[in-house]
Amino acid sequence: MHIHFLDPYQAGTSLIHRIDARVKLILVLAFIFTTALIPVGAWPIYLLLLVIVLASEFLSGIGLGYFLKRSTLALPFVLAAFPLVFTIPGIPLFGFTIGPWEFFASSPGLERFASIALKSWISVQMAILLTATAPFPDILAAMRALGVPRLLVAIFGLMWRYLFVFADEVLRLLRARAARSGVSENPGLRAGGTIAWRAQITGGLAGNLFVRSIERSDRIYAAMLARGYDGEIHSLPQMKMESFNWAVLVLGGVTISLVLALSILVGN
Repeated sequence: MHIHFLDPYQAGTSLIHRIDARVKLILVLAFIFTTALIPVGAWPIYLLLLVIVLASEFLSGIGLGYFLKRSTLALPFVLAAFPLVFTIPGIPLFGFTIGPWEFFASSPGLERFASIALKSWISVQMAILLTATAPFPDILAAMRALGVPRLLVAIFGLMWRYLFVFADEVLRLLRARAARSGVSENPGLRAGGTIAWRAQITGGLAGNLFVRSIERSDRIYAAMLARGYDGEIHSLPQMKMESFNWAVLVLGGVTISLVLALSILVGN
């Protein structure tokens, strides 16, 4: 079963698609690590990182709207850093009172929060670019080629495959509920029951999903053992990297190193 929302890979023949998954994984991890090391308030460096991300997304041929839409998933996690606006001491910008507590937003706190939010957004976009231009099995094979422990790669692989299993079970439950639900032709008659009744039904669906997922996982694991599963997903040996991929790796590494060096100079 293919569910587009769960599988972010977008097939294509662009320059970014043709890069080996091992090279893309190394460069993306190096880029995210470098972004995390950029000092707070280094706005020219943030702009440079954003230009690199947008240029890579443009070369992928997928469309900037796809990446911008999916990168909004980082916004709820960025809100965890919002208290920094009121907890870091500095020149107060504005304040408000809630009951006996007074809160004052400081300039350093606002700068710290904006820096974290921008760096998180840039890093998430680069991670989305990786998953959108490389199939997930290729990413798992790249992890094994780079020396990631076999158990950790197996956990990632099983977690990814079980997302589709859970989605399949959810669709079955929703289809069964829709088949057993009546809809009145009277426009004034509301379908369904009260909010409490709906919450009870939703809780029952969640419990049913848990039980059915456990039972199905046992059947899947037994089938995997019958087919010789030993803790690792075996695949064909990866091909040697061509000179094109080596050139991309060197060029990307040099670019990321220059960005990090510039951030140190700006910070000083």
